[in-house]
Amino acid sequence: QVQLVESGGGLVQAGGSLRLSCAASARTFSNYAMGWFRQAPGKEREFVAAISRNGINTSYTDSVKGRFTISRDNAYNTVYLQMNNLKPEDTAVYFCAARFTIVAHIALRDYNLWGQGTQVTVSS
Repeated sequence: QVQLVESGGGLVQAGGSLRLSCAASARTFSNYAMGWFRQAPGKEREFVAAISRNGINTSYTDSVKGRFTISRDNAYNTVYLQMNNLKPEDTAVYFCAARFTIVAHIALRDYNLWGQGTQVTVSS
């Protein structure tokens, strides 16, 4: 079973940056498409970004386009989420997710492997 461990969350002021990392235990990490989701208090978990297993294709929710960048390093079994120009509305627990497939998926239901999440708090 693949295990996903997120890190890099924290408290940052509006306009600041954070880079989240998600380390996967699978030696076949390159066979998995990866996604980042977030869940704010009292809200449903929502899609943020996704990347295909070869790292070529990416997808973002509209609210983070131009500010967030998803990337991966298959040699290190890690996917990243670089978050710039953070806003208070980005405050949430961020989760990484994996699916054994080629393309990037944006639907929460398409992912069957999840990390435990990392808290991101953006102060105004």
